[in-house]
Amino acid sequence: MRLSFEPLDRSHQRAYQAYLAKCPEIASDYGFINLFAWADIYGLEIAWTGELAFIRQHRPEAVLWAPVGDWHGTDWAAWQADYADDFKTFIRVPETLADIWQQSFGDRVVLAEDRDLWDYLYDARELRELKGNKFHKKKNLVNQFKKKNTYTYVEMTGELADQAMALQNDWCTWRACESLRQLEDENQAIMKTLGSWDSLAGIMGACIFVDDLIVAYTIGEMLSPDTLAIHFEKGCPDYKGSYQAINQLFLAHQPDTVRWVNREADLGDEGLKQAKLSYQPVDFLKKYRIRF
Repeated sequence: MRLSFEPLDRSHQRAYQAYLAKCPEIASDYGFINLFAWADIYGLEIAWTGELAFIRQHRPEAVLWAPVGDWHGTDWAAWQADYADDFKTFIRVPETLADIWQQSFGDRVVLAEDRDLWDYLYDARELRELKGNKFHKKKNLVNQFKKKNTYTYVEMTGELADQAMALQNDWCTWRACESLRQLEDENQAIMKTLGSWDSLAGIMGACIFVDDLIVAYTIGEMLSPDTLAIHFEKGCPDYKGSYQAINQLFLAHQPDTVRWVNREADLGDEGLKQAKLSYQPVDFLKKYRIRF
């Protein structure tokens, strides 16, 4: 048998969330907001079975992502036998599923760590409060921003999303997005998300105004009842501390039930890696490339 795929779009969100809720470990890649944002860039497709949802990308290579569903309750040997033509290579496989497959198949699977795709995990309370020496520089930047600017923090709406596009356009001009494929792809994903705000269930975000201008914004979603993923975050370089301020304010406005923050991977970018490490991650959600 072969899996039957169709292009992923926003109409799949409700059905997909039911599968995702059964996953024992959810990487940032698998939040529906993230899938929707990057669907055009990666050429994402989805296939449904009674137990699992499968994601496949076509760009830059045709390859499957980890299946989504109840990993512990799945008879993997039967799945691999029935769908042998599809069970060849998987990427972005969270560690829990990698362990399950290794136990199920032994040396029939080859695992390779993909450090560039590991998610950075943080204690939400620490990022709200920024207490102690390890957060001294971050707190100083937040305080500088708050003292120097008469600002307003506002939760994102569809109307404000339109205004956030103006900051995103300016940010791309500052960073010369058109000269770097990675930034241009991210810009396309952000614009698609902001432009679809009111039609996406579960999307979260906020922005900071100084006078009548949005100087920072953030976009995320809940991956589980206690874990918030931050997918996109941008600040205006003319306002020192804007990045640190939107991060701290957004988390400060979340309920205490949000215990963990997933700030995605560094994609092998050294600057991004250092920025993510500077926020003192408490753990990593490891991911693997797996070949059957």
